[in-house]
Amino acid sequence: MESFKSSGKFTKQAHVKIPNGLYEEEHGRKGFFGRVSQIYHENPPVNWTDIDGELKPQCLPPVFDDKLKKNNFMPILENNDCIISVGHYVDSFKHFFRNADFDELFFIHDGEGRIETTYGHLDYVKGDYINIPRGTTYKFFINNPSKILRVESASEFEEPSRGILGPNALYDQTAIVTPEVAKGSEQDKSEYKVEIKRLGKITTVTYPFNPLDSAGWKGSLYPKKLSIYDYCPIMSHRYHIPPSGHTTFVAQNFVICSFVERPLEDSKHGVLKVPFYHSNIDYDEVLFYHQGNFFSRDNIDAGAITFHPQGIHHGPHPKAFEAGDEKLYTDEYAVMIDTRYPLKPTKWFTETEVKDYWKSWM
Repeated sequence: MESFKSSGKFTKQAHVKIPNGLYEEEHGRKGFFGRVSQIYHENPPVNWTDIDGELKPQCLPPVFDDKLKKNNFMPILENNDCIISVGHYVDSFKHFFRNADFDELFFIHDGEGRIETTYGHLDYVKGDYINIPRGTTYKFFINNPSKILRVESASEFEEPSRGILGPNALYDQTAIVTPEVAKGSEQDKSEYKVEIKRLGKITTVTYPFNPLDSAGWKGSLYPKKLSIYDYCPIMSHRYHIPPSGHTTFVAQNFVICSFVERPLEDSKHGVLKVPFYHSNIDYDEVLFYHQGNFFSRDNIDAGAITFHPQGIHHGPHPKAFEAGDEKLYTDEYAVMIDTRYPLKPTKWFTETEVKDYWKSWM
């Protein structure tokens, strides 16, 4: 373990009783899992007057509007480890689908329906995470228009380590829903098509029977469902838990975290209520805003997405500190995707983004 050093003004406990007139920045490695220091500035590190270059914080307005073509997934950010997309489906999938490139994680922002898979069926509602392993044949059946955030991963989605918290922390294992074996509901067609994605291209395979014809299954690889509303956050009234404490899924070179409603920290002990300024130099940060009052951000509504690239500071907007003083709890829900390697915005992202978002700290 590296030796701890300090100099000048600092606090006994990070994020607690920050000296008047100073602003705390957390400079950390490995996405809050690694070594870290706190730096106490005389000015907020986000009080810039101009940014010339590619590191501007970026924001998409609520994405499920008329600009987003329906019944299709639109990629917005990508690197070699993952592709982040959004989709607004009003109709069921026309054909079955199998992803031979990526494992898939769907977050249901809104809507109701059912996913039929080779393992059986999973009904979904607002707030559900649905993990479909690579190579699984499935089909979405839409009951109510469904707004979906999708993450495709080159590696599997796994559970985070609970460490000293024990196996029942974050969510109980009984909160995970797995499919009961069932055949596909469509049995009256003369042919059934499966679209297989491999190296980004589609191959279509046609069968004279419904390919979801399993009579049983066993093993350790299968689709899973978990509701964000079943996620139990780690809390402390005397310390602001870093984002790593809210990790829900771990993949190779990125993590997915769930921010859910919870009591806020105790201000009478001088504990910082809002997210601290940070320079998380090893990771890009993406936030999908699901529901609630996002008091650490100005003019952010449900369905919006922010993208903060590694290398530039980010943290709460100026009004958040004052707003936080009056709040006893947060009712916001959001999904965060932190990636070890830089994400590249797609053309659609660049054409749709709020161009002056980076000015919102000024």
